Amino acid sequence: MTQDELKQAVAAAAVERLPLDAIIGVGTGSTANCFIDALAERKRSVRATVASSQASAERLRKHGIMVLELNEVESLPVYVDGADEIDARMAMIKGGGGALTREKIVAAVARQFVCIADQSKLVDKLGRFPLPIEVIPMARAHVEREMRALGGEPRLRTGFTTDNGNQILDVHGLDIADAVALETRIDHIAGVVSNGLFARRGADVLILGTASGVRIIERSS
Repeated sequence: MTQDELKQAVAAAAVERLPLDAIIGVGTGSTANCFIDALAERKRSVRATVASSQASAERLRKHGIMVLELNEVESLPVYVDGADEIDARMAMIKGGGGALTREKIVAAVARQFVCIADQSKLVDKLGRFPLPIEVIPMARAHVEREMRALGGEPRLRTGFTTDNGNQILDVHGLDIADAVALETRIDHIAGVVSNGLFARRGADVLILGTASGVRIIERSS
């Protein structure tokens, strides 16, 4: 199967697991787009959605699926999104699409985080994919210095502004031995809005597309 076919397979599997007549959190990116397209075929079984980006909200609305603001919703039974990397502990690097802050917020409200990914995203150790960090523009140089002190090489994502009006630094070469500790440390740097480590709130379920079919992996307690 091609990578696109794997993404479509995990998206379809995620739709099959959704609770009926619920408000669903929806992520951002190419795999999330496959999920949105699969969801459109069964949109009558979903009450509404909450999107983690303007791009996803627009795609959902084009399919005739209702999109609510998160402030209108007290809780979500499930949030479905992809990952740039995910490890065996269900910690992830996310933010390749630049929506990491809103993704973290929606994930925090959801009772269950379902990650959908093809097998190339499952890694032994996080860090080959550069870590995105959303920063307030005036703090960019300060955050760059702090990330170099942590052993990384930050690069400004040129020509890109987040839905929140901020910038993205993609940090290469980090040694992520303790994802939870690093996520917390980076979040405490003045000017950081959020970073793309999803370790404190990782995935609960991984729907993984492999050459031999779709695997469902549950987080171990």
